[in-house]
Amino acid sequence: MSLNTQLIRSLKAPARPVWEEAPSRAGLSAKSGFLVLCCLGVLAPLWIVIVTSLSPKPVIDRAGGLVVLPQGITFVNYTELLSGGQVSRAILVSLGVTLVGTVFSMAVSVLAAYGLSRPGSLGHRFLLMALMATMFFGAGLIPTYLLVQSLGLTDTYLSLILPSAVSVFNILVLRGFFMGISPELTESARIDGAGDLRILLTIIMPLSRAVLAVISLFYAVGYWSAWFNASIYLTDQDMMPLQNVLIQLVQKNTATPTGLQQAVRTGELSTLGLQMAVMVLALIPVAVASPLVQRHFKKGMLTGAVKG
Repeated sequence: MSLNTQLIRSLKAPARPVWEEAPSRAGLSAKSGFLVLCCLGVLAPLWIVIVTSLSPKPVIDRAGGLVVLPQGITFVNYTELLSGGQVSRAILVSLGVTLVGTVFSMAVSVLAAYGLSRPGSLGHRFLLMALMATMFFGAGLIPTYLLVQSLGLTDTYLSLILPSAVSVFNILVLRGFFMGISPELTESARIDGAGDLRILLTIIMPLSRAVLAVISLFYAVGYWSAWFNASIYLTDQDMMPLQNVLIQLVQKNTATPTGLQQAVRTGELSTLGLQMAVMVLALIPVAVASPLVQRHFKKGMLTGAVKG
């Protein structure tokens, strides 16, 4: 064996661990099959819900419940739900609470995160520790309810926003992202005479579009999907958001939205079809908004969570 051959062998890189090796064809097939099953597990129930909501009442009756294969399409359930009444009002309530709540939560979270990201801000370390403590210790449901009641917020739309307006986790993610922005940018702006508010609006926020989009989606989905606050703080059925109406329809199988009882009794509409249609209406905003900010998730969440 030549000296060159021995030298090459001695310099040869050690064998890589098993998990770093290129997967075999069988391994790729197994992974692909598993992912396909996961997709089917997610999409199959959604398909059944959509098909049932679009099926005529005779088709639902013949199927004895949920419809898997479409046998005729009708939009009567959606037209009746959106023609007025409890569901239409609940959709408007949910949209209003989601829009107002998201704007308010983002304003508070951005201001808090920016203040906590400035090392020289007054008491920022103590405030940061106090905020983090609330992630592990809470007052509980009864004290929170008594506080909302004492403030006169029961049976108001503010009770759907203020008790859950701020997420400490979201503030920490925003803070970490803000701290990752080069301090030279803010210092140069401060030398030019810009104040903190102008620095935040003209420098920090434009550079943080990714994380702001992700956190906005988190807040919006939270408000749109929330039902617990309405169930304990609201007694007026006309003020209920869409999720609470959906729960009433699903849990009380004989219940139907206000204004549609007569159509159900006469056999024009199916209670199950109405329930599935309300579910689809509740899913549409999230299904539309999620892909729009999908490309920001990796940059917004990982950078904001790691930095700082």
